[in-house]
Amino acid sequence: MKEKTIDQLIRETWMVITKMYNEEAAKYDGTMSVGYVLLKIDPEIGTPSTALAPMMGMVVTSLSRTLKKMEEKGLIYREPNPEDGRSVLIKLTVYGSKMREKSKETVLQFNQKIKESFSQKDLDAFVNVSAGILEMINKRKIYKD
Repeated sequence: MKEKTIDQLIRETWMVITKMYNEEAAKYDGTMSVGYVLLKIDPEIGTPSTALAPMMGMVVTSLSRTLKKMEEKGLIYREPNPEDGRSVLIKLTVYGSKMREKSKETVLQFNQKIKESFSQKDLDAFVNVSAGILEMINKRKIYKD
């Protein structure tokens, strides 16, 4: 195929975004995955461990490894969930809160640079196409069972 396919463009773009975020996170001894988890944890009350994987589109085993590394680095701690005795809350340490802010700044900077580089019309079209692709896939409109 001479022309790049839509899925190829999405994959290539996501791969360079991942590389960029990992390079940035490495400056702080982190990874993109760790930064993403930090952003998903409620900074005030914590987040149930069972809710994190679905929020992030990850499988539980991958998230478990990431959480263990984060705990070892002093970014998070676990606390029994007072509302559900079967689960634990993942909470940020002071250091984890600082790194969460750094992750947030990094994501906002990326978004700002993109917004400065493309017209609002182009950005709206990108959002609409992306949302449409997600909907088509989620509703199984491409490949039927």
